[in-house]
Amino acid sequence: MSDTTRTSEPSTRRSSVRRAGRARPILLVAAAVYLALMVAWAVLPGLFAHGDPIVGVATDGLQAPSAAHWFGTDATGRDMYTRVVFGSVHTLVTALIAVLFGLVFGTGIGLVAGSVRGVVDAVLMRLVDVLLAVPSLLLSLSIIIVLGFGTTQVAIAVGITSVAAFARLARAEVMRVRAMDYVEAAFASGGSFVSVLLRHVLPNSLTPVIALAALQFGTAILSIAALGFLGYGAPPPTPEWGLMIAEGRNYIATSWWLTTIPGVVVVLTVLAANRISTAISERNRA
Repeated sequence: MSDTTRTSEPSTRRSSVRRAGRARPILLVAAAVYLALMVAWAVLPGLFAHGDPIVGVATDGLQAPSAAHWFGTDATGRDMYTRVVFGSVHTLVTALIAVLFGLVFGTGIGLVAGSVRGVVDAVLMRLVDVLLAVPSLLLSLSIIIVLGFGTTQVAIAVGITSVAAFARLARAEVMRVRAMDYVEAAFASGGSFVSVLLRHVLPNSLTPVIALAALQFGTAILSIAALGFLGYGAPPPTPEWGLMIAEGRNYIATSWWLTTIPGVVVVLTVLAANRISTAISERNRA
């Protein structure tokens, strides 16, 4: 290998690293803007779509995307853009409830297990291991069958499947922070067990947990869409993203937009949530 070739290789690697470094902020901003748009859709859907997501015009059935119907229409003449916008209310709110459920209960379990230790830690972690041993989709289906069908039941089911991940991470962070000198100093200065946990241990253990919450938000959207696709989520004619994909699969050969557009929205939302989660994790490591 010549000296010129050896010299050019490090230069190429450095330029690639620089390009990747410049692309990261752009991707982060794009992810934040996209998620902000999805949140705006969920909070004020009527501001972005003025049609009826439930009732359509029969004569406008299965029209391709156009200036009149940005995302096309379905078999009953309902505007797909309107249904996607209003569908964000059901999918994102359900995902948010599921993540909050897992965050609160999982962090609580991890806090107790990591601070008390002993028999309590062993028992709680074995329960967490049981949750991890069951595939999340199967566990969600089992819980929905017990609780019944509906948006709230889906949120609880998906939330329960995320409790184990939050609990294990919170326990690890609590144990790490619990061994810090300032925590020992707080105990030595007369602080009670509960007050030290709430004032010093818990706040300093939350950053990785929040990063996991952003990641779990994307996972929850996928799970909710999958349950909706299988028919275990919101009932028709609710404009829910997974249900919309399921309803359009019978027309996929002739009307690709019925499944492709809601699917792309789901994928982009998950990728944006994952990018936000990665940014939080990188900032925490720094």
